[in-house]
Parts: sequence; structure tokens; C-alpha cells
Amino acid sequence: MRASRLVSLLLLLQTRGHLTAPELATELEVSVRTVYRDVDELSASGVPVWADRGRLGGFQLQPGWRTRVDGLTAPEARAVFLAGLPGPAAQLGLGEAMASAQLKLMAALPDGWREDAQRVSSRFHLDPIDWYRGPAATDHLPAIAQAVWNEHRIAVRYDSWNGIADRTLEPLGLVLKAGTWYMAAAVPGKAPRTYRLSNVMELRETGERFRRPKSFDLAAYWNDSTRRFESELYRDRAVVRVSPRGWKPLRSLSAAVAEALDAAGGNASAWREVTIPIESVEHAAGQLLRLGAEVQVVEPVALRRLMRTTITKMASLYAPPG
Repeated sequence: MRASRLVSLLLLLQTRGHLTAPELATELEVSVRTVYRDVDELSASGVPVWADRGRLGGFQLQPGWRTRVDGLTAPEARAVFLAGLPGPAAQLGLGEAMASAQLKLMAALPDGWREDAQRVSSRFHLDPIDWYRGPAATDHLPAIAQAVWNEHRIAVRYDSWNGIADRTLEPLGLVLKAGTWYMAAAVPGKAPRTYRLSNVMELRETGERFRRPKSFDLAAYWNDSTRRFESELYRDRAVVRVSPRGWKPLRSLSAAVAEALDAAGGNASAWREVTIPIESVEHAAGQLLRLGAEVQVVEPVALRRLMRTTITKMASLYAPPG
């Protein structure tokens, strides 16, 4: 603990220059007396700390004395700071570690690069959460992250689409997509599957270790599973006529619909007939009703019938009294 604090003190002086004892005490969450003792220990170990006495006094390092990270280019330093998402790091229980790592990196950069790297956080902000949504619940995320890292089995109570079940899982990796965390995990002896962390109701560490398959590639698994999910999700097709005004809203329904419209092409100033993928008749009706009179369903008949029934019921709700 003390060695880590001494390193932090050194890097604070290297990064910020002149700091008073109370300022250092606040940053390090220790007493002013502890700061003086730590400065004496740094000096005794050969670190050239200069002390200015008096009311406006403080501490600073000898000009030109610093540590460095060899081989790191300016663009690489910017990339490191851009990649450090504070929200996900905090959810994983690594917020403090990430802040400490960035502080160490900042202190080690040459003078000409430090200001350049600092500008990243003020000019670029990454928000992984989709519109009109808050972050999903992540109560068990730190524990699962530790299990992934240490290759420990976990016992979970999981609320899936077909009911609540108790399972023992071997967690292989974590993925953050559109503000929602997912876990790639396998029931012992079976192929990996994807679990949504917000559906984990209870979690217990078993204390058992497992051997992570050397051939498992998290990025490749995720790409394959998402493509498979999307192909299985859109099992049906619908033929619709869409107005020029309704083209953009229809395109925004999903990436699969947008891809179908891009492939269709046609005259942008006239009504167009296109074939789009749908999950089900019920789901498609709910989506297409949002476009009002800018879209007309041609087929399937079941979708036309459901649209007509729903519209008739809505019209009766808004009919003039009497």
C-alpha cells in the first residue's frame, strides 16, 4: 500500500508540476504529515524532490527529471486514452485501476505529447448506450468479470425466455453491446452460449476452476453468434409499398430492413414496392403501424388482416361521440 502511494505521489508531481502538501494529501487521501514522510522517503531513495517553504510553498521534481514509456508514439498515446471508457471500466470494478493507469501513462509521456493526450477526453466522448435507454443492470458484473479472468465456474439462477433455471457455467468472456453486457459461457461439456447479464438473478462462486479452451476466440464467437441470431430472428418476409416520405422511417426500423431497402433501390420520388424481413406478423404489425399512411402492406395476407383489424379498432376509439 505504501509503495503504491509513493509511486502515485511521484507521478502526481511529474504530471502536474508544483503541488502543495494539502493538495497532495487530498489526492492521496492521507494526512499532510503522511505526505511529508513520503516526500522524505522519496528524497532518501534518490528522487530529486524540491521543497519550497512558506505559505505558498510545496513540492516539485527537479526540472527535466522524469520516467518514460519507451517506444510509445503520440498517436498510440491518444488511442490509449480514447479507448479507456470510464463507464464500462467502473461497471467492471476497474474504474480506480483505469484512472491510476492513465495517470501513470500521462506522467511517463514526453512533454510535447502530454498535452496532446490530455485533449482526447475533452474532444472525444464515447457513449456506448443506445438512445432512450439507460444502462442495463450490472449487479453481478464485477464478480463475473473476476470469474472470467480467473477461469472459475459460477452457479447462476437465470431468467431466460422459457423460464427461470439454475445452471453451472464456465464463463469465457464478456461483451458490451449498445449499453448491455453479455456473457459467453458454457455449461460444462457443452458448446458456449450467450447470456444477458441483466437476466442473472442470483450468482454464487463455486470455487471450482475450469480450463478455458485454447481455441476459443471471443471476437469470432460473438460475430458468428450475432449473425446467427439475426438470421434466425427474421424468418419471414413481407411485401410493402412505401411512400417517399416513409422511406427513411421504414429504413430506421432495423439494420436488416435498411439492408433490404438499400438493395431494392428505385425512384426516390415515387411509391416503391419492396420486400422486407420480419420477425413475425404480430411484431411487424406493431412496427409498421408507426409509419401510419406512409406504408401499405401487400402481403402476407395475415399481416394485411391484422393491420386492418388494428386500424379499425383504433378508428372506433377515436370516433366522434354519439
